[in-house]
Amino acid sequence: MANTAPKVPAEERQEAPEAIDRKAEALVKQIKKSKHMIVFTGAGISTSAGIPDFRGPEGIWTLRAQGRQRTGAVNTLQAVPTLTHMALVELQDRGILKYLISQNCDGLHRKSGILPDRISELHGNSNREYCKDCGKEYIRDFRAVASYDKSVHDHRTGRKCARCGGVLLDSIINFGESLPADALQLARDHAEKSDLCLVLGSSLTVTPANEIPEVPGRRRGAKLAICNLQETPLDGLADMRIYSKTDELMVRVMAKLDIPIPSFILHRRLMVVMESTGDERYQLKVYGVDVDGTPVSFLRSVKLEYNRRVARSEPFLFNFRGDLDPGTQFKLQLEFMGHYGEPNLEITYEYDGRGDAQTLYLIEYDPQTGEWKTSKQEGIATSDETLDDVARGDTRLILSQDSALPSGATPNSAIVV
Repeated sequence: MANTAPKVPAEERQEAPEAIDRKAEALVKQIKKSKHMIVFTGAGISTSAGIPDFRGPEGIWTLRAQGRQRTGAVNTLQAVPTLTHMALVELQDRGILKYLISQNCDGLHRKSGILPDRISELHGNSNREYCKDCGKEYIRDFRAVASYDKSVHDHRTGRKCARCGGVLLDSIINFGESLPADALQLARDHAEKSDLCLVLGSSLTVTPANEIPEVPGRRRGAKLAICNLQETPLDGLADMRIYSKTDELMVRVMAKLDIPIPSFILHRRLMVVMESTGDERYQLKVYGVDVDGTPVSFLRSVKLEYNRRVARSEPFLFNFRGDLDPGTQFKLQLEFMGHYGEPNLEITYEYDGRGDAQTLYLIEYDPQTGEWKTSKQEGIATSDETLDDVARGDTRLILSQDSALPSGATPNSAIVV
């Protein structure tokens, strides 16, 4: 069974460094010849981040079979993407990796920088939920997973869709459930196109996901390479079999490609927009967004300078009435979820006098230095759909009438209401 493991786990083999080096060299030759390389990943790519696998000596199913409890596991929200994760991001950014098929639910691929249109998360993502009715997706910087109190098939997270009010469901695929049709079809399409498939850290025992690498494995002219510590059912189809931890292989591969592996940087995209709501009334909206426009929740609160009130729930809205002069500045203090110890960040939004124009702040946090870097793109035309997805909600922050004026305001400027 895919959701079980024997009390005595399958043997793990670790090849000598010299053997891994030789196979990395052979793999690099195939990568350089490849026109459509895909990668298929399993739990083994995240073990070096402190996240357990399933069937290894300390795997989740192995411990369950042995009646043991796990100790010292890393919270997936605090886990740092591994060298393998970051190597795949760099290969994607350079156009070498065409598509990624993932069985991982820990969210590290998306967090590391894999683009949403370059990945099929076949088993879901613990940070992603979607609307049952309209299909709108939301990315959260918290575990967006149902409690499963009533049933493992009850995926309701308790939140509602900002677009249509529908019930939000987690994206986790539990055993006995069908894989997401679109993601599975994209994975199959890319498997059919691929001339090189690299499997990293998967036992290839879970169906139907394990059928994806089998496609290039059986097609003439395509190559299948498998890197896993334990044997897999597809080893007989592999043109190259590496018994190694994925980081040890990928560090060698990237070095032989002469491509450095980037350090992990936490990338956030923050949108700030001032909208006219009529009758000399304005509304300032602050929200997170992904590269494809998907709403992203990564803020705990937003505070406007000179006001004691703090917006602590999404959407983060501030209402104003009166004249609002071009050049008026609004200083916003952002409080993040803090999974990587992110300190608060202050940004300054300057109203340019144009209605419904938004500023996109590109925010980068380096967990190693503890520092933020920000840049911004101004005057971006708003997307009605994206704004509607974020702006609708049950709560609105109404600030007191005696609030001080924002920095740069003139005597005729708006006051916060």
